[in-house]
Amino acid sequence: MRAMPVKKMRIAVAMSGGVDSSLSAALLVRQGFDVVGIFMKNFSSEGWAGVLAKDCPWEQDQHDAQAVCRKLRIPFSSVNFEREYERSVIRYFFREYRAGRTPNPDVVCNREIKFDLFWRHAKSMGCSMMATGHYARTKHGRLYRGVDPRKDQSYFLYALTAAQLGHTLFPIGAMIKTDVRAAARRLNLPTAEKKDSQGICFVGQVDLRDFLQQRIRSRTGQVKDTDGNVVGRHPGVWYYTIGQRHGLGIGGGTPWYVGQKNVRTNTLVVAAGRRHPALYRQRVEVRSVHWINGRPDLPLRCTAKLRYQQPSQRCSVARSARGVTLVFDRPQFAVTSGQSAVLYSGSYVLGGGTIVT
Repeated sequence: MRAMPVKKMRIAVAMSGGVDSSLSAALLVRQGFDVVGIFMKNFSSEGWAGVLAKDCPWEQDQHDAQAVCRKLRIPFSSVNFEREYERSVIRYFFREYRAGRTPNPDVVCNREIKFDLFWRHAKSMGCSMMATGHYARTKHGRLYRGVDPRKDQSYFLYALTAAQLGHTLFPIGAMIKTDVRAAARRLNLPTAEKKDSQGICFVGQVDLRDFLQQRIRSRTGQVKDTDGNVVGRHPGVWYYTIGQRHGLGIGGGTPWYVGQKNVRTNTLVVAAGRRHPALYRQRVEVRSVHWINGRPDLPLRCTAKLRYQQPSQRCSVARSARGVTLVFDRPQFAVTSGQSAVLYSGSYVLGGGTIVT
């Protein structure tokens, strides 16, 4: 009697049109999996004015993703999540800026779109697993930093659940960027030399103020120093973030940094010099806390990141009335309400939440 052929596991790869997802798909193909490439259209320039009407790159990205799938001889398809992205990510983005906070749309996009809607779509196509080109690692429903410290994206993935991580692969998580490009060149992938995308999640390299002005009107307000002296004018506090130096329009030789934003009075408070104490906090409140694998015993000692490119900082974590309180060993620069605080134990991601100041 002839043995029944073993059915290969089907894996859906979220194809962004970049080199990272391209190599992720190629590696899975070489491992013998039944790979399908799916491109998500989450944002287009339709209905947006000005620079957005001509600077949204999704069409080129889709073309590049399709070219890679053709090269790998795997099926390609696209799925449109524009309506869901508007509801889950874009509305949140503008709501947070109107309130004077600085949102983290990549975290919401990952939680609501890439690892929820995309996964449901992949399952409907008969896929048992999904994969992305993120620089992160996962094992047994746990999330770990990517090996490349300059590209590690675990910061943006802290809001995922253990169940989501359990059916997700990060094929390049143990690689560094230079090796990813080298491997893509060896395989002659069409995206091997494509530059990394930057800017707002799925919107592209669009100036933040241009994007915000699509739905938030300018309103002139005062810029005051920490002594209450008026030192300039601004077009609206929502166009600025804590710690910002450039674009303040204040003359003189001393560099000024945004230290506070008052939405009610539309006032910016700036501090002179990067070492000004008004720019630092040692105690940080975090709410909407998500623990990936269950809440650990508190209090605890760990490290935390308050922004993506920041090196991890040692701190103590304790319960608070509405979340947790982080007390850092050293004062932290430009702690920003609305951004994510992500907690680590070595390379293992414990979880995180939203900063409240």
